Amino acid sequence: MKKSSGIIWPIGIATAIILVFSFCVGTIVVTQSAHIQESDAYMTYYQDADAHVNDLIKAEIAFNKKYNLSFVTKKIIAKGTDLSYKITDKNLKAINNAKLTLAISRPETKEFNHTLENPIIKDGIYSFVGVKFPKVGVWNLVLKVEINKNYRFYNVKVDTRNKKVKELH
Repeated sequence: MKKSSGIIWPIGIATAIILVFSFCVGTIVVTQSAHIQESDAYMTYYQDADAHVNDLIKAEIAFNKKYNLSFVTKKIIAKGTDLSYKITDKNLKAINNAKLTLAISRPETKEFNHTLENPIIKDGIYSFVGVKFPKVGVWNLVLKVEINKNYRFYNVKVDTRNKKVKELH
């Protein structure tokens, strides 16, 4: 039998360590080049939403103690829909001084994202008129409502194929 020189094990261990280190560096490089996507729930980056989630939840609770907010659109059509929201106080009195920002997006791509402001206001109903969806299918509607220092986000999923509305609040 031939004796080994004893150098095979140190070379194997060193090679394994170098490979593991290389894979770690490769993972870091690849993840740093990844695009940071905005949160579909809070119109900000996921990291910011995660870092401030308690403040966002507290703001929603405070808003809900003073106001009622609902999505009143019943039919969604890709070629032109009026997206309407109703805001009242807890005594069901119409609120007409809110600031609304509506972000519309597709779940799988950011290509069709757009933001709407300055809706038509009548008796507490805020309407974004003639909203067109450039592609048939599911859309995310993320609304930010601000009344004085109170604010909240209101999320709705709509589908232009079967006109269904799913509120996510």
